[in-house]
Amino acid sequence: MKKILVPTDFSEQAESALKVAAQFAKKYNSEIYLLHMLELPTQLIDPATSGSGNQIPESIYFMKLAHKRFEEVLSKDYLNGIKVYEAVQFQEAFDGIMEFTKDNNVDMVVMGSHGATGMKEVFIGSNTEKVVRNSDIPVLVIKDDIMVSDVKNMVYATDLMEKNKDSFIEAVQFCNMLNAKMHVVYINTSNKFKTDDYLEEKSTALLSGVNTSNVSFEVYGAESVEKGILKYASKKNADLIGVSTHGRKGLAHFLNGSISEDLVNHAKRPVVTFRIK
Repeated sequence: MKKILVPTDFSEQAESALKVAAQFAKKYNSEIYLLHMLELPTQLIDPATSGSGNQIPESIYFMKLAHKRFEEVLSKDYLNGIKVYEAVQFQEAFDGIMEFTKDNNVDMVVMGSHGATGMKEVFIGSNTEKVVRNSDIPVLVIKDDIMVSDVKNMVYATDLMEKNKDSFIEAVQFCNMLNAKMHVVYINTSNKFKTDDYLEEKSTALLSGVNTSNVSFEVYGAESVEKGILKYASKKNADLIGVSTHGRKGLAHFLNGSISEDLVNHAKRPVVTFRIK
């Protein structure tokens, strides 16, 4: 892991993401790209659409303001000894983040979330949700400050489909990088109930050829997949929840329906997503 992207709006949640990225950077000698998107009206940044171009000084003002905020962030002690590159782009956040990851061969995105309740709400912020859905690289969503070294247990929810094996292997590698125990779980629900024979066949195929020395597998019954993930994560005292995403379908495979209020605190765990290729 050589390059980590942290999109920032200079909020408290964005700083939590940066603190986590800094821990990865120090451990793996990575570089951090701190990206701020200025979503300004076209007439403020394009002389061709602003008539006389009198609006351009306003865009310069916002640019200078962003760089001042960068100076404040880069002075933080937790960034000492880390190569941090600042970037400001005049684009909509989602488009800019996607282009930046590809143009700079980024290995992982770490994003803060303003979500307040439930696992589904972790991804409610439109930009975070879009990035999670479309990113080809792992996206780690952070809600609060965490210590990466304290991540000892990661729950990974799977649908046991063979076509998702590459994504699963990527999740295993990520978990190994953290030196954490990986608890793979299939949530068995009444409306999509699977027999023991089916689950044994599929789980054997999924785990075949994978180093499972630090991996366990379990079937967990629940009324819905998303509630099952959160309850199982609580049961295992998980420090991190991992799921795979289906591109435009996003997290719909795992997250549908409401989540009761008693599960809110469980969702404060960070979530890492892996794209199904």
